[in-house]
Amino acid sequence: MKTSRATLQRTDRIKEIIEKYRGEPGALIPVLQEVQEAFGYLSRDSMGQVAEGLGLPRAQVFGVASFYAQFYLKPRGQNMIRVCLGTACHVRGAEKVLAALGEALGIGPGEVTADGKFTLERVACLGTCGLAPAVMVNEEIHGRMDAQRAEELLHSLRN
Repeated sequence: MKTSRATLQRTDRIKEIIEKYRGEPGALIPVLQEVQEAFGYLSRDSMGQVAEGLGLPRAQVFGVASFYAQFYLKPRGQNMIRVCLGTACHVRGAEKVLAALGEALGIGPGEVTADGKFTLERVACLGTCGLAPAVMVNEEIHGRMDAQRAEELLHSLRN
């Protein structure tokens, strides 16, 4: 079986990350964070390489990766759209904002658009209750959203 250049580069990068933490107690989470940062998500293959490189059972690596919400086990879109559904946002109409974004994108929460440009997520709290309802696009907060403003935001992101 022939190995692609991209696969070899991925393997080399994962080895570099593992070496950085070799021998450190509690290295698994920082290694997984860096692998995810490098590739956007944690593939089954990359988790297997982490397990092998750290001398851990695959089940332990998968267990940690699947337990924490910060880790993604499938590819994400280029732009992460997170809709806050905390109490303040919920009371002020966040479900309508989520529905409008989902309809405009043609996806539901936790899904990626076919073109790979957007992932839509529901989150418990963004910590911006004074701006409720709030939406976070990548690392930028957009407050006082409603369905119309959400669609306008999405339109600006597409252009």
